Amino acid sequence: MDLKELLKRKIKKLEEDENKITPEISLKLEDEHFQALLKKWGKDTSTQKQGLPRFFNRIPNDSEPLRLKLREDSRANLHKRKNLTILDRNELNNLWVLLDNHQSSPDEQLITYADFQKVSQLAGPKVKPYFKPSVFAKLQQGDPQGRVSIISLFNYVMRKVWTDQTRVGLSVYDTTGQGYLTETELENYITELLPTLCQLDGLEKSFHSFYVCTAVRKFLFFLDVVRANRVRILDILACTFLDDLLELRDEDVSKEVQEQNWFSAPSALRIYGHYLNLDRDHNGMLSKSELASYGSGTLTKPFLDRVFQTCLTYSGEMDYKTYLDLVLALENRGEPQALAFLFRILDIQECGYLDAFTLNYFFRAIQDQMKAHGSGQTVSFEDVKDELFDMVRPKDPEKITLSDLLACGQGETFVSILIEFQGFWAYEHREQISSEPQEGI
Repeated sequence: MDLKELLKRKIKKLEEDENKITPEISLKLEDEHFQALLKKWGKDTSTQKQGLPRFFNRIPNDSEPLRLKLREDSRANLHKRKNLTILDRNELNNLWVLLDNHQSSPDEQLITYADFQKVSQLAGPKVKPYFKPSVFAKLQQGDPQGRVSIISLFNYVMRKVWTDQTRVGLSVYDTTGQGYLTETELENYITELLPTLCQLDGLEKSFHSFYVCTAVRKFLFFLDVVRANRVRILDILACTFLDDLLELRDEDVSKEVQEQNWFSAPSALRIYGHYLNLDRDHNGMLSKSELASYGSGTLTKPFLDRVFQTCLTYSGEMDYKTYLDLVLALENRGEPQALAFLFRILDIQECGYLDAFTLNYFFRAIQDQMKAHGSGQTVSFEDVKDELFDMVRPKDPEKITLSDLLACGQGETFVSILIEFQGFWAYEHREQISSEPQEGI
């Protein structure tokens, strides 16, 4: 047999062998070969469970005390390790000395990038996370030599240390370890914080529970957007509410500043005092007729009806928590959360938009109040409707959505015109009011 015939037979045999190996067999052989290599390298996976890796760990319940204790101890150790990475007072003092010694000019108090890196090396490993190149770049203020202020740099480190400390402190109250604080957990945090706030020393202990409720409602109203009855710790750190609360540690806080601070004792007493004054029958709840005296007493009846339809009530009466939500909405009408709260009340058809019918429903009460106050002026709804739509400029010329209201920048004026006579009167006489001389000018 010649060489040519042998080659033909060999090729034919190979083709027959290839035809016998199906794709399933090929994959099996490939997997066996792969597992053999892994076993050879000490990474045998043949005993592992098939399928997706675990991505969810169930939180233990009260019937699992051992798992609860393990979780509690693990979180305590985590907080302890986190605290060890945060700069203490002595380390901050040493850092300031290093910055002061490495500034390029004592008169300007500026530091170069090379000295910035030297300080990072000399200060130790705990300081390095605060001395990243991106931090130096962000603190640039247009210096021709590219230097940054050591005061700005040190203030940044101080703020970052405070944020880290506060985050660890808040996480202690996060019983589930999910990064959220529920209403009860927030109440526990503020209750234990009270003794450290010297500006609240004058509050009677019997009022502490009402103060805590007043403080917690602001966090929940503005930060709990989806109304899940919990607030992210990161959101608490990002907003200024905690700064306002901790400002009460300062013994020298002016009366004007305290009056503007929701968390101050005068502010909390004012709000609770108004609530007690509205509660004429002294049953601890507010009826619709009692709430009608809120503020200037010009909130319209349709608006009050909708408040009691949409907000949580008990046998047709409002408790203090719901009252606080309403106060926060009415006192902050320009804020997105307040506009969303009021928009839900105005949306009588629950369709997600306000049309001419809805606007007319609320404005009829304004017209009735104008007659009751003896105003000879008559205002056409068509004129007001056109002004409201021109004010908002919605995407749909016949429907005003919440997005339109937030985008126009006139949401506060818009809702004020519809819900109270005083708001409408102020809008109608805005030119006259703006031309009047202001006190102190």
